[in-house]
Amino acid sequence: MKNKLIVKILAVVCGVSGLMILAWVFLPIISYEFTAPPLVSYLSPIPDTRAVVDDTKASNWFVGTRPSDFKTDKVTFYNISIPRLRIKDAVVSIGGEDLSDSLIQYPGTALPGKSGNAIIFGHSILPQFFSPTDYLSIFSNLPDLQKGDEIDIHYDGIFYKYMVEEKFEILPTDIQVLEQNLSDSFLTLVTCVPPGDPRRPRRLIIRARIAPITREAHTTNFL
Repeated sequence: MKNKLIVKILAVVCGVSGLMILAWVFLPIISYEFTAPPLVSYLSPIPDTRAVVDDTKASNWFVGTRPSDFKTDKVTFYNISIPRLRIKDAVVSIGGEDLSDSLIQYPGTALPGKSGNAIIFGHSILPQFFSPTDYLSIFSNLPDLQKGDEIDIHYDGIFYKYMVEEKFEILPTDIQVLEQNLSDSFLTLVTCVPPGDPRRPRRLIIRARIAPITREAHTTNFL
């Protein structure tokens, strides 16, 4: 009798533990659906998600891009910091497409501080596994950014400050977001959403505009 009671208790504990694990995994995905920014429609068809796509390769993020688009004769880098997300001096690669190794600037887009739109891709997974130093999870908390948040770029010895202006979602077929706007210097951050859920892939867009430039290094406090 005692053994049966122990077995029942273990079964209940295992069942409850299993439910808690499932809730831990799926709750952020479900809650994101209720808090997600608006989906901007360009009348694009909904992409076919039946094929398995390697989203650690930046060339897979938008329809029509190719791995050869991301090749360059000389790979160069700069750094980005996002205080709200505790990201400090993350490496942005100009050239290459391996999102597990660094953030990636989309080829052909403007360099920081120049007129146009610098577009940076970053990988995301379940937000529970977010780490500001792990490039596979570095943009998992990107949905937390709000209008007015600061994004700092250190490029070619100069610090540029950008302020967040917009947050919205698009489909992978909506490549219009990659176009250049030469009216000012813009910064666009892109990641896959919902974080950790590839069933209905969308792209989160964070659009920021440059603030007055300083040539002196400044100190930012990170929590």
